[in-house]
Amino acid sequence: MRNDAWTVDSYWELFVDGTVIESLKGGAQLLLHHPTPQEVVLECDRPWEGNTSGYFSVLQDGKTFRMYYRGSDFDVRRQKATHPEVTCMVESQDGIHWERPNLGLFEFGGSKRNNIVWIGKESHDFAPFVDANPRCDARARYKAIGRSEGGLIAFESPDGVHWRRIQEKPVITEGAFDSLNVAFWDEVLGRYRDYHRGFRDGYRDVMTCESDDFIHWTKPRWLDWGDAPREHLYTNAIRPYFRNPRILLGFPMRFVPDRAKVPEDPYPALCDNVLIVSRDGLRFKRWLEAFQRPGPQRERWVNRNNMPAWGLLVTRSALPGCPDEISFYSVEGYYLPNQIVRVRRFTLRMDGFVSVNAPYSGGEVLTKPLMLQGERLQINYATSAVGSAKVEVTDPRGNPIKGFSADDCVEMYGDEVEADVRWKDADIRSLRGKPVRLRFLLRDADLYAFRCA
Repeated sequence: MRNDAWTVDSYWELFVDGTVIESLKGGAQLLLHHPTPQEVVLECDRPWEGNTSGYFSVLQDGKTFRMYYRGSDFDVRRQKATHPEVTCMVESQDGIHWERPNLGLFEFGGSKRNNIVWIGKESHDFAPFVDANPRCDARARYKAIGRSEGGLIAFESPDGVHWRRIQEKPVITEGAFDSLNVAFWDEVLGRYRDYHRGFRDGYRDVMTCESDDFIHWTKPRWLDWGDAPREHLYTNAIRPYFRNPRILLGFPMRFVPDRAKVPEDPYPALCDNVLIVSRDGLRFKRWLEAFQRPGPQRERWVNRNNMPAWGLLVTRSALPGCPDEISFYSVEGYYLPNQIVRVRRFTLRMDGFVSVNAPYSGGEVLTKPLMLQGERLQINYATSAVGSAKVEVTDPRGNPIKGFSADDCVEMYGDEVEADVRWKDADIRSLRGKPVRLRFLLRDADLYAFRCA
């Protein structure tokens, strides 16, 4: 189950969709945060890469990070590709410094000294993942899907380097697959999920289907966006959040075909990316404000730039003694003549997608009824030097429970991603398994997430 009963355990409960919230009072509001640009981590400057290299995926396997992507180049003046598309892979130990392994598998330009892991029609949008299915055969520990004639082809690999088609026949055939279509094992559902492109009423949109064996898939269904307006969603980048697999997060590139900014843009359009959130894999909240704006770089105002990689990585902060952070990767330099694609790393606070924000005058958030299952209530929060955070535990009717009122709570201030909440003379373990609500009282503060571990 995706937490229909709102059990609060060791998984971090986020405010990304506001679902856990009963009410906001005072100046409290949900605030969307944005990733901070850092360094360029990859330049696609090899002969088998180029200015249309794209559809990047990042993952972690043990202590090693991997990034997969399409190597391709397009001559804008002649309106044709300069070489066949290939699938490439680079590796890193820190998410910042990436290296091309010399794999020696496929010949390009008369040499096998390259980092190519696949050459074929599926190289256009090859999307790998590490299969977390507990019943997965070691020979198929990696899986992938890629577009070919008639639909999506399923792949498997023991090591993420040596790939083979599971079968020649496409496993998913209903859709329009010119996108980074993705699939993964959903541990909460206990099945594989796929998200791929379809066109609905003239808009690029997203379909989903499920499978028990990665070969036989259910009929695709359209995602439900509620009352959000129609927009072109070029990709979807959906994956379970690693701190709470009950929550599915996606970062689709939003495509705006009726706008242009740079005169030399060969195919005028603008792009950014947005945050989407689901608890059931079908109904999604889509934030209409951009998660990552194009920003001041001129090349990011060219069509099909700002495409995010599929996947988030946990990396060390550059600030000594500070907590790990999330690395998010985004493309720049796409489609411009005499340029190459670059991948820039962006960073974000752990759980830092959306917060409950309160001004100096204060505000509070009351949750829906919850069942606490752990021994410690923890919060991820940040305040100013004069700000504060307190937590009051109430019964389902909103009445403070003796010993757990706001006055009993030890005032918290600072900037911590895993801080224990304490009361003067009460222990949260006494409430384990009982229906309660949490009232967070904030002043000049942001509350990102909470859990009961």
